[in-house]
Amino acid sequence: MKPIKGGISINRSRTNMFLLFLATLFFAGIILYSYRLFVWGLLPLIFLFILYNSTNKYRSSVSLFMFFLLGTLVYQLGSSYINEWNISIEMKIIVNRSLLLFIMIGTVISLMLSKQKIFFFALLPDWQRRIKMPFHTIKLSYFLLIGLMVSSTILIPFYSQEISELKTILLFGIVFAIINATLEEVIWRGIMLSSLKRNVSTFYAVVITSIGFGLLHISIGIPVIISLLFSFGGLFYAIVVLKAKSIYPSIVFHIVINFGMVFNGWII
Repeated sequence: MKPIKGGISINRSRTNMFLLFLATLFFAGIILYSYRLFVWGLLPLIFLFILYNSTNKYRSSVSLFMFFLLGTLVYQLGSSYINEWNISIEMKIIVNRSLLLFIMIGTVISLMLSKQKIFFFALLPDWQRRIKMPFHTIKLSYFLLIGLMVSSTILIPFYSQEISELKTILLFGIVFAIINATLEEVIWRGIMLSSLKRNVSTFYAVVITSIGFGLLHISIGIPVIISLLFSFGGLFYAIVVLKAKSIYPSIVFHIVINFGMVFNGWII
């Protein structure tokens, strides 16, 4: 018996609607918790819990989103707590970025409960491998070199700063860039990207991790529109990871950009 095309189309449409609804709940949760609307933020969690108990095919992805939001809730509660500490603004920022560990722990717990392998592109890149671009191929080492050069353009205003000012923020810039870039990349381009790619699709994984990465910047006081623009950065990092099959180049690019943001006065 030949398959009914109409039935396949309906099933595909239902799947797309389900995944869209799932993404909407995830993004809504990030936004609500970023604005510290903790009570309203429980609604996406409740819906995700209901979906978790009513689906089998995408249960692991629902669990991933649910535990990510639980980690975000703990992260935001911790951030609110450290704001009361009598420490320097630099130290508050460092501790705030370190609290991203709670989100990472949440995603790891989800994968462990789902009995899935924890994979985050931890292999070293094959520098000699050629990768496909839209109209040609290019050696991976050249591709990454171009990406590093583009990322490094943010450092250009760095040279206009006073030497005394550079010395006072040098240590902060290095520590902030390493902690923030490493944790964000492991969370978004490591655990989240690899898991969603494995359980749903590469396209869905890239879209979710790019937009989610941008939206989470609302939690540190960045306006929504600018946070959404950060999603293009998330897209760039996702492409780098998928092309290199390694998370390390994106971590390096992210460190360079964060370092430049500190020295351009965008962080403090």
